[in-house]
Amino acid sequence: MPTHDDVDAFLTDTLVGRDPSLDAALAAQQEAGLPAIEVSPVSAKLLHLLVRISGARRVLEIGTLGGYSTIWLARALPEGGRVVTIEAEERNARLAHDNLSRAGVADRVEIRVGRGLDVLPTLVGEEPFDLVFIDADKESNPGYLDWAARLGRPGTVVVLDNVVRAGAVADPPPGDTKVAGARAGVVMLGEDPRFDATALQTLDRKGWDGLALALLTDAVASGPDPRPTRSDRDH
Repeated sequence: MPTHDDVDAFLTDTLVGRDPSLDAALAAQQEAGLPAIEVSPVSAKLLHLLVRISGARRVLEIGTLGGYSTIWLARALPEGGRVVTIEAEERNARLAHDNLSRAGVADRVEIRVGRGLDVLPTLVGEEPFDLVFIDADKESNPGYLDWAARLGRPGTVVVLDNVVRAGAVADPPPGDTKVAGARAGVVMLGEDPRFDATALQTLDRKGWDGLALALLTDAVASGPDPRPTRSDRDH
C-alpha cells in the first residue's frame, strides 16, 4: 500500500513541480547546517494561493529561516506588494537574503532581524497587513497572535503553522513548552473574539502536524497589550 510519503511525492510532483531557485534555497539551507523545519512544498503552495485568493498586498511572516516560504509568499504578491519577514538570527537572515536575491524577489521583501516579540511593536503605525504567517518559536504563539490582530484589519488572514505536533496538542506531555505554546495558540484562536478560526491536520513529508487558519474580525482593537514587560525581558 502507498504511504503518506508516496502520496506527498505524487501531490508535490503533480501540483507543485520543481523550481531551481527553491531547490537552491533548500540546498543552501542544508549546507549552512540549518534545521530542515521549513514548510513542505504542498504547504508552501497553499500559502502562495492564500495570498492570491485573499488579494493580499502586505504580508507579515514571523520566522524566516532560510527564506523558502518567503519566496513563495513574495511570488504571490501583486505589483507593488511587500513581505515583511522577521528572523531572530542574523546568520539566517543573511542566508535568506541570498536566497531571495537568487529567486529574484529580494526587492519585494524586507527582512527585520530580532526576536519576534521585540520587532513586532516597531511595526505599529505602518499600513495593516493583509496576511500573517506565523512559523517561529511555538512558545510565543499567543503573543504572535496578539500582534497579528493588532497589526492586521478585519478580514486579514492569519496562518499559524505546526499546531498538531504529531498529535501531542490534544494531550501535551509535561514540560514540553513547544507543545504547550502550540496548544495555547489554538485555544486562543477559539476563545479570542478577534479571530474566527479552524485548523487542519496534515500528513506529508514533514510528518503528522497541522495548521490553523483564521480571519480577523471587527474586534481587532480589543485584547490585552502583548508587549513584553521588563520582567518578561529579564527572563
